[in-house]
Amino acid sequence: MTLPSVEAFERAGLRAWPGIEVEWDGAWVRRAANGYTKRANSLQCFDPADSAEAGTRLAQAVAWFDQCGLPAVVRTTPLESPALTAALDAANWQITDRSHLYAMPLRAHRADPGGHILSLSDPVFIAAQQNLQHYDPARTRKLQALLASMAVPACGVVVAREGTIVATGLMAIADGIVVTGNVVTDPARRRQGLGAAMMQTGLAWAFDNGATIAALNVQADNTAGKALYASLGYTHQYDYSYRIPGEPN
Repeated sequence: MTLPSVEAFERAGLRAWPGIEVEWDGAWVRRAANGYTKRANSLQCFDPADSAEAGTRLAQAVAWFDQCGLPAVVRTTPLESPALTAALDAANWQITDRSHLYAMPLRAHRADPGGHILSLSDPVFIAAQQNLQHYDPARTRKLQALLASMAVPACGVVVAREGTIVATGLMAIADGIVVTGNVVTDPARRRQGLGAAMMQTGLAWAFDNGATIAALNVQADNTAGKALYASLGYTHQYDYSYRIPGEPN
């Protein structure tokens, strides 16, 4: 099976991990979600040809983020306009969080016996995310607000051992692509196959709900995560990163 294009993956990601506030400027999109993750709180370009007045539009985006009470962030993918890249370079914006998109054709998976599919608002799922991510109440509320904005089929996934939740993540299906996010395992119980058990459980749900492609984002320095996803059949598709304002030249 031929995997989708970069644009197809990015547009699916836009729907699967939405902003609460969204504004389009041509093929550039600004998203804000109370500061929960860079992906949902960033400027992104979806067409390399959309290059007009890049410096002015970047400044307008910075002002928009300021009005939202957020730091300015740009998500840089292979779709970014060279003119936007040049404007970022000229203003000395720094590259951070180098990452990859991994994907694979989706096949049937077997859910783990200790795995459970929950709604995104289920208190058990929220508590699992809060506890394993070590979120304070304010950050948990930001997560809940973003989850409430999701308008595609989605679920929370937890895996339990001896009555204790030891791994969690979420799955969201957009345009036939299941996008996985917020994957976390109890640090004291790593290397026990728990991340794989959570992924298998969520992918089984996604396959049963019509997804044909699986995708996820992983930081370039997350060696363990990349090994896990490769073991499940995911392969590297393309790189992306974020850019944040640096000291003026």
